[in-house]
Amino acid sequence: MPRTENDTWDLASSVGATATMVAAARAVASRADQPVIDDPYAEPLVRAVGVDFFTRLASGELTTEDLDTQDSGQSPVGMSRFADGMAARTRFFDDFFADAVDAGVRQAVILASGLDARGYRLTWPSDMTLFEIDQPEVIEFKATTLAGLGAHPSTDLKTVAVDLRNDWPAALAEAGFDSAAPTAWIAEGLLGYLPPDAQDRLLDTIGELSAPGSRLAVESVPSHHDADQEELREKMQQSTDAWRSHGFDLDFSELVFLGDRNDVTEYLRGQGWTVEGTPTNDLLERYGLVPLDSDEGFAEVVYVSAAK
Repeated sequence: MPRTENDTWDLASSVGATATMVAAARAVASRADQPVIDDPYAEPLVRAVGVDFFTRLASGELTTEDLDTQDSGQSPVGMSRFADGMAARTRFFDDFFADAVDAGVRQAVILASGLDARGYRLTWPSDMTLFEIDQPEVIEFKATTLAGLGAHPSTDLKTVAVDLRNDWPAALAEAGFDSAAPTAWIAEGLLGYLPPDAQDRLLDTIGELSAPGSRLAVESVPSHHDADQEELREKMQQSTDAWRSHGFDLDFSELVFLGDRNDVTEYLRGQGWTVEGTPTNDLLERYGLVPLDSDEGFAEVVYVSAAK
């Protein structure tokens, strides 16, 4: 079903399932011979969601090599390449937080946190406060599952159970957020699931809540003009067919919002941020991973880090 303004989901459907898919990829990446990341919570969180395909992938019962062979080129990005991409993405945001902490930032916000376990697996200063924002069902599921594993947050973790389409700044303030303090913000894997105008509103709001010294990391997804939208949807349909052949029906073309959108790098510069953009292939090479071909899925994504 195509996205609508007030649609809902859980971690096994629609946009929520992409959080589980990414967590499964993090589990795969954590088992690599020379892992770029180490996420011990990815597999148990995926297992708790209960989607059989993702569980088998996260546990290693299905290997990326097996899946890529079975796909026989159906999908524009093989599972091995996808796992590499998610490893690099995860490491980028991990490193962003580490750099912010080294610079003295002691307040952080994860927008649409999904199955992100940075509040548990990263090492934080004793005086750090981390806020996680996501839909109430997602927040409750993750907190309950991790508590059942005997896991404890590695910092002062405050969860904010609110949909980003609602008044999340008010909910964040109620949870104790200090808009006068420098903040490190991340929006990982989020903007492509927002309409272009909602992307701008989100960036505007972050800017309004950011004191001097704040930092922001986010992915900039490219605009898709009318001429190339059909081609992109065809590629997404190939991915959908590949997933369906493994028993999971998720239509990627119905999850994202295409069309013209502002370039995040230029938009943030216009709002007074100092911005650096890192193309996907530069990021892959930074972490010793093989670059993507120009026509592979998310090769056009740019990873943005900004300071105010």
